[in-house]
Amino acid sequence: MKKALAIASLSLMLAACSTLQPETAPLPQPAAAEAAAEPDASGLPPDHPAIGKAGAGPGRAVIEDPLPAAALTNEILFKLVAAEIAFQRGQWQTAYITALGVAQGTRDPRIARRATEIAMSASQPAEALAAVRLWRELAPHSEVAAQYYLGLVILSDNPAEAQPLLAQRLATASPQERNELINQIQRLLLRARDKAIAFDMLEQLLLPYADLPQTPLALAQGALAKGDRARAFREAGNALRAEPDSELAALTLAQMSVDQAATVAVLTQFLDSHPQAREVRMAYARILVEQKQFEPARRQFEILLNAQPQDLGAMYALGILGLQANDLDSAEKYLDAYVAVLEKTPREQRDPTQALMILAQIAEDRKDVPAALHWLEKIAPGELQSPTYFSALLKRAQLVAKQGDLPAAQKLLQGYAGDNLQQQAQIVLAQALILREAGLDRNAFSVLAAGRKRFPDNTELLYDYAMAAEKLQQHEQMEAALRRIIKQEPQKPHAYNALGYSLADRNLRLPEARALIARALELAPEDPFIMDSMGWVEFRLGKLKQAEALLRRSYALRPDVEIATHLGEVLWASGKKDEAQQLWRAALAKEPGNAALKSTLARLKVQL
Repeated sequence: MKKALAIASLSLMLAACSTLQPETAPLPQPAAAEAAAEPDASGLPPDHPAIGKAGAGPGRAVIEDPLPAAALTNEILFKLVAAEIAFQRGQWQTAYITALGVAQGTRDPRIARRATEIAMSASQPAEALAAVRLWRELAPHSEVAAQYYLGLVILSDNPAEAQPLLAQRLATASPQERNELINQIQRLLLRARDKAIAFDMLEQLLLPYADLPQTPLALAQGALAKGDRARAFREAGNALRAEPDSELAALTLAQMSVDQAATVAVLTQFLDSHPQAREVRMAYARILVEQKQFEPARRQFEILLNAQPQDLGAMYALGILGLQANDLDSAEKYLDAYVAVLEKTPREQRDPTQALMILAQIAEDRKDVPAALHWLEKIAPGELQSPTYFSALLKRAQLVAKQGDLPAAQKLLQGYAGDNLQQQAQIVLAQALILREAGLDRNAFSVLAAGRKRFPDNTELLYDYAMAAEKLQQHEQMEAALRRIIKQEPQKPHAYNALGYSLADRNLRLPEARALIARALELAPEDPFIMDSMGWVEFRLGKLKQAEALLRRSYALRPDVEIATHLGEVLWASGKKDEAQQLWRAALAKEPGNAALKSTLARLKVQL
């Protein structure tokens, strides 16, 4: 395999020697390959900007650099092959030195390019810069070489070396091209390590073009990068005064403002005079979301959607805002529309899976299992969305089981092997959950026990095993599992809480139970369920006032039925029977089948 890789990698090197005439037949000249080369093949960052491509404009001739006329000797061929084999073996230094030496000897720019690529692949910018300088010397008209050179020089300790080339490109650009070129240069200089030097260089480059609208915008971004917010704000203000209708200038001034209030003022003032300014309105809506002003944000997104009814960003935002406001009808309406538009016109940059998961959850909350399954089945497997697909698969199996078709649910899970150990453990957990929800507690425990042997270090699975053991009154196994979790993850609270609560609920080793729950509360002081456990152990210890205070706070944070059950019992024991009954009635209306509540009422002989 390594030999095959090495042979495949020889193509560029051998092509580079194609014009070494006496000992080889002529091969195609490199002009076509050079023209087809993409700048991001250089190994520079994917968003590395192309800076004023020479010869790219209409009517400009592309100048081809002459190639050397030299012989492809056995010695040169041997060196090229040796360099590629060394590179395939991870010996980049040997490959680089050999290729650079051949390039210096033959004066062939293609071999200099290969030396550059070897250094870039090894993340060696200094060596890459040395090679690209030779490449540019041998092919001064090569646009690809220029792109490599600019990117590497800007990242070096002497970015000013690039200034003459950038100045020349600005000077020779057409008026139509120059604004975009200024923007490209500014973005390139953002990569420089020394932002102050980069800004000084930008100022000097743009001095002859002070009257162009892009100049103050570029200077504003450069000043912000070096930490001079006052200068950035001043330049952005100049840009907006020069072009009062420019959305870009307004957005830049908003970005440079000293605080969010000033940013909002800039955006709203611009919208007052330019109500159709879409990008400015979008920016304003996002700030409102950040400020948690959800209703005003919804109004802004509605304006955007009314203006462009197919705007996917506005649809999705309105769906999420509807969810935030617990307006499920609104959330469903907009997310349904979002998915429908994507189905008609799929776009790579838009992934509908999150919207589909939300729609499924809304349907499930409404007890509409078929609708939930409808949405989940639209989530297809794929490399980019496999985690979401896996979550959807688990949820589908759970819902199919809720419909009463346990074999179909198990078949769904068994048909997916899982991409890794974590997913395989999650499948075991899902199988156990399905069995538990079907009332098959012993079967669920057997699945978890087998899973524990397969994944002994998976604490999530171990925790579920402990809870299943407790349900079957196998308290020794439960305690051993929880203590193992505590040993493996001493900074996580839930095993402490579970063990402490189990002891308190059985009225055993109450001081130890309290110590365990106190440790859990230290690790998660605002967790309402841990507060509930502490309230319950205080009740068991006879401390009714402390128990009531803790349970009231817990219930205020999370009005859960089991917390209500505990609080009701403490109130009942404290003589506050009317309040206890009122609380239990509300809990019973919420969950008529709750086992803990029904058991408590039966034990206390309470009729509601």
